[in-house]
Amino acid sequence: MSTSFELPASFRLGFIGGGQLARMSAMQAFRFGIEVGAVCSESGSDPMEKVTPTIFRGDVSDYDTLMKLAEWANVITLENEFLDADVLAKVEQDSGTPVFPSPETFRLIENKRIEKETFRNAGIPVAPFRVVKSEEELPKTGMQLGWPYMLKSSKGGYDGYGNKKVSNFAQAEAGFRALGGTEGREVIAEKNVSFTRELAVMVARNEQGTVTYPCCETIQENHICTRVIVPAPVNRSIRDTCESLARKAAEAINGKGLFGFEFFLTEDDELLLNESAPRPHNSGHFSIEACSVSQFENHVRAVCGLPPVQPTMRFNAAVMVNLLGKSSGDAVLKLPDYGQNDEEIHVHAYGKTTARPGRKMGHLTVLGNNPDTVLKRALQAESDTRI
Repeated sequence: MSTSFELPASFRLGFIGGGQLARMSAMQAFRFGIEVGAVCSESGSDPMEKVTPTIFRGDVSDYDTLMKLAEWANVITLENEFLDADVLAKVEQDSGTPVFPSPETFRLIENKRIEKETFRNAGIPVAPFRVVKSEEELPKTGMQLGWPYMLKSSKGGYDGYGNKKVSNFAQAEAGFRALGGTEGREVIAEKNVSFTRELAVMVARNEQGTVTYPCCETIQENHICTRVIVPAPVNRSIRDTCESLARKAAEAINGKGLFGFEFFLTEDDELLLNESAPRPHNSGHFSIEACSVSQFENHVRAVCGLPPVQPTMRFNAAVMVNLLGKSSGDAVLKLPDYGQNDEEIHVHAYGKTTARPGRKMGHLTVLGNNPDTVLKRALQAESDTRI
């Protein structure tokens, strides 16, 4: 028996944040006739500004700015996690406009300590960790976790920021201070995990159901994801376990929306959940062309109360390559020669007008049936593309 789901033609979806993740989600919202608005920075150059005229300028954690968005929208969602759960909760309560992922879900993952405790308590393996309250605890921590170990700020870290790998007491002391440990900021120490690969799974979930995307491998350079390989080149049983753990993690936080979960695969083939993201994620970009339903469509579906759709791969293999800025200056798009090949190439520019070294300016995805050929074609296309 089929079931239909309804959305008013006047439905409005608000995004907290105006970057490329909101933009790519908005493009899918438009397919359902949904009107889109976003909180954007004062710069006037956020990617969302090129796809919607409904912009609310201000800081993404400013109550007054978020209230303006809430008074306009039917539902609010996130495109980054650098927010304040207390502010989100107050905006939701005062406006009556639901926020997804919910403030309650967001509280469980906005802080790395709480995040790891939540997943550990749910029976999901994580690396050994402990809170470091003072510099005096640093040597003892090294004895407990082993040298080297990782120091991490409980809030605000991404792409390598907010993390320090320390090999001795002097480095640990300097790292603790740099992360604000002596100023009252919470710092955790985590065992340095020896891993063979980094894997990731996207999960879309709401009261209508839960779906997962294929387990992929993420390749990092200088703490920035440079490419994603799908499916991950590991045993099928490992991919299945990874997807199962990601689904379990989404349930542990009672998530409604789209979530990314990143895992370490250890030398003993053990999976450890490393990080989570309450939003579309770099590791899911391949799904725009590689899957029957993209992560961005399922993001919109999940937060708007529509049933998420289980994605299927259109080809046997996909490789997504991030297009990073090579120098500072005005952005100029240079496309590769697509040529006559068995592989598909798809290029996305995010609409950022200014480039700088390491900035994510866009991405490209190559699809095909031979994983080795797809990877080779993707790396060649990357060298031929500039933004």
